[in-house]
Amino acid sequence: MEDNNKFLIVGLGNSENKYAGTRHNIGFEVVMKFAQTHKLSFSIDRHAYVAKGKLKGKQVVLILPTTYMNLSGKAVRYWLEREKIDAKNMLVISDDIDLPLGEIKIKPKGGGGSHNGLNNIIELLEHQNFPRLRFGIGKDFPRGFQSEYVLGRFSSNEQKIIEPIIEKCATIIASFVTIGLQKTMNQFNTATTETQDSDKNE
Repeated sequence: MEDNNKFLIVGLGNSENKYAGTRHNIGFEVVMKFAQTHKLSFSIDRHAYVAKGKLKGKQVVLILPTTYMNLSGKAVRYWLEREKIDAKNMLVISDDIDLPLGEIKIKPKGGGGSHNGLNNIIELLEHQNFPRLRFGIGKDFPRGFQSEYVLGRFSSNEQKIIEPIIEKCATIIASFVTIGLQKTMNQFNTATTETQDSDKNE
């Protein structure tokens, strides 16, 4: 039986050191910022680096999968089952090339688009009904160079743009855990562009 007071927060990325700081690892950066803010420390466990803590009476489990991005679902499914957490109490943080740099969007469900990590989670859970926080990294690359772009690093100017957004995303995680998805979406989705209005009901 699932525990409604327990939450799984998933940062998507690749765990090897050579991928640290790349655009594709922004999910890791956000979850690590949340852990740092709340003084939680990670240790290696099955399929992931894991940190656990409490926030206003709610239990929080943070994971950074060690499975490589395209097998993220393996870690997610394992930790949902091990911790007996309902998927609606999970927030997955990922990079998104279809959002402008630094723009964020919270959604209750939806497809994975071109994101291999999200698609693998959907495939292994056999549904797409889980909240996700998408972090825009833009798509400033020539056709055919998506892989090089997402595995590249932010420029110093881009870094200045994303650093405060990473902190904002850590605040969003805390909001999701303490006041729930709907109120969090109402508070944080309105601050970004109108492109969200067309697909709020996806």
